[in-house]
Amino acid sequence: MRRGRRPTTADLSQLDRKSGMRTIRKVTPYLWPEGQGWVKRRVVLALLVLVLAKVVAVITPFFYKAAVDALTGEARTDAMFLAVGAVGLTVAYGMARLMNTGFQQLRDAIFARVAQRALRRLALETFTHIHRLSLRYHITRKTGGLSRIIERGVKGVEFLLRFLVFSIGPLVIELALVGAIFYFAFGFWYLAVVAVTIALYVQFTFKVTEWRVKIRREMNDQDTDANQKAIDSLLNFETVKYFGAEAREAQRYDRAMEGYEAAAIKTSYSLAFLNFGQALLITGGLIAVMVMAAMGVQAGRLTVGDFVMVNAYMIQITMPLNFLGTVYREIRQSLVDMAEMFDLLEQPAEVVDKPGAQALRVTGGTVAFRDVRFGYDPDRVILRGVTIEVPAGRKVAIVGPSGAGKSTIGRLLFRFYDVSGGAVLIDGQDLREVTQESLHAQIGVVPQDTVLFNDTIYYNIAYGRPGASRDEIEAAARAAKIHDFVAGLPRGYDTLVGERGLKLSGGEKQRVGIARTLLKNPPILLLDEATSALDSETEAGIQAQLKAMGEGRTVIAIAHRLSTIVDADEIVVLEDGRVVERGSHEVLVARAGRYAAMWQRQQAGEDEDVEAA
Repeated sequence: MRRGRRPTTADLSQLDRKSGMRTIRKVTPYLWPEGQGWVKRRVVLALLVLVLAKVVAVITPFFYKAAVDALTGEARTDAMFLAVGAVGLTVAYGMARLMNTGFQQLRDAIFARVAQRALRRLALETFTHIHRLSLRYHITRKTGGLSRIIERGVKGVEFLLRFLVFSIGPLVIELALVGAIFYFAFGFWYLAVVAVTIALYVQFTFKVTEWRVKIRREMNDQDTDANQKAIDSLLNFETVKYFGAEAREAQRYDRAMEGYEAAAIKTSYSLAFLNFGQALLITGGLIAVMVMAAMGVQAGRLTVGDFVMVNAYMIQITMPLNFLGTVYREIRQSLVDMAEMFDLLEQPAEVVDKPGAQALRVTGGTVAFRDVRFGYDPDRVILRGVTIEVPAGRKVAIVGPSGAGKSTIGRLLFRFYDVSGGAVLIDGQDLREVTQESLHAQIGVVPQDTVLFNDTIYYNIAYGRPGASRDEIEAAARAAKIHDFVAGLPRGYDTLVGERGLKLSGGEKQRVGIARTLLKNPPILLLDEATSALDSETEAGIQAQLKAMGEGRTVIAIAHRLSTIVDADEIVVLEDGRVVERGSHEVLVARAGRYAAMWQRQQAGEDEDVEAA
């Protein structure tokens, strides 16, 4: 497609086909994986059973014809069929139908494990990849929309694996066999009518379905938007209540559903048109073939059994053809859904380990930011050459106004992002040269807003160190001053905390977060306003515990309340992405600069906007 030219419908259709072929190529390894012979054997066996089912299905009408001829006394019936008799032929017809159904169910049973294993592998790969993506990607994506893409994509894989292999393929085999029977048993014109009917039916189905896929894509977009708004509203349940915005949220959701409703109505109308057109074409072909057969019976060229057999074959191919529209539409929709998921899988991870990256070796815990420059966007520079040295076993506090870059420093230390200039080092090792897993294992973070899993208190504390004993978990809870509270609950540590920990107060959530970091027991601590949600009495106790925990460890504390960091070995004041002051509390107060002004205002009880950025 030439640059500057608007894409035409043909261009978009070609892109869709290329996207569909790309999706099929990507899903094939899950169906035919290398090094897993049992999967390939099951696929081959399922295909063999499928062929047997279709052979039996094609033979079945012959028993029907023979039974009718036996009952009408037609002399053209084979001697073998005459020997069996009408009752025997009827029983044989029933057994053939039963065998056809049995082979189909056996095929599904054999293939079930292959399909479910493929789904499991793909779901795991997608889930793992999403966790590899950067924080920048996650904060710009809408959770509801993302979950919907994954859900539809995995379901699309299941549908494609099952119906592409076991619906389209069998249909082609069955149509070919029935066409051959019509040609050899009844003549060329029967085959011609059937072939023309099928060709017109398939062409009409594909054309209309392509049109409907575009409508379905629009409906999916509206569905994703409505789902995202619903999840976003539910996640902010308390905020909605605080502002009495239930009606406003309902209207917002209803507007999104209004778009979905319009697209769904178009889908229903187009489906009605598709179904009627298919019925018109297939009925026309059926009538034409049956009229030819009736004329043959009247002329004495065919028996009544032949007439019945022609009808049976036409009905037999009509059923899967009626299903063809649905299958093709769902396959196309599955390809669209899967394409979105594979687009997600192809989303590159912003922060990746270098080839041959070594594990971080913490010998002391010295953290150094050397001339660090960084911006979330090229036009939005956050840090402008920041240099901070945190000696091993010392505590450095970072303060400053909102937007100064305090929390950005914490994110760079944890390597949520890579610096655009300068370097961040731990014990002389550039964080870009070590594995992320080893880096994360050496840093403990207590964030300002602790988010908990919708599980038990025990699970949330134990998350700090998998495999920790119950005694160790309870010891961490005691250190965080939350054990007595948990022990007093009816279900104790088995108490569910609710979505994002909403069943607990802010202070209780914060203490759970502190407990799991204490349990992790890392050599480097990052405290991002760790006691902001606690009352003064509890804060004093936890500050003592955090101070004890920081003994012999490197601690970086991002602070709002300056009273919590007066014991820091050094306090760094950031402003507009630069270090404007540094020194101990006493030195900075005596200097009567920016820090001293903030300290005086807080001591006087005035509100100064120095919270974590």
